[in-house]
Amino acid sequence: MSSRLTWSVAALTVLLAAPAWAQAGGRKQGPEPVADGRPLSAWIADLKAAAPQTRNAAAYEISGLGPAAAPAVPALVEALEDPDPTVRYAATVALREIGPAAKAAVPALKRVMDEDLNDEVAHSAKRAIRFIQPEALPASE
Repeated sequence: MSSRLTWSVAALTVLLAAPAWAQAGGRKQGPEPVADGRPLSAWIADLKAAAPQTRNAAAYEISGLGPAAAPAVPALVEALEDPDPTVRYAATVALREIGPAAKAAVPALKRVMDEDLNDEVAHSAKRAIRFIQPEALPASE
């Protein structure tokens, strides 16, 4: 009886894991980071929500994940174009917290630093660059 139960559990495990295995293209991936009980992918989706408060909260939740949130970098770069300055600011914070893994965001952060009309957003972009890739800033910065 015990061996039948063991085989049943093993078979069930394989059946339940198969869709995730197929979705990962047969590659084993680590678990998706979770913040406040929601996976990173849900927070990334919220960066495109209609309400600016939702987009802002999503960026801050992503920032709390630190370097584990590196898959969110492309969405955060898009959020740097958000019409709401609170969302743009939160996106710069999230990119800073991701750190060197957000290196692809440096050109967009430089543009925000130079062009954003909101001084707080521009300054936060500069701080993010300092943390992500300090050599990308001139020595006088």
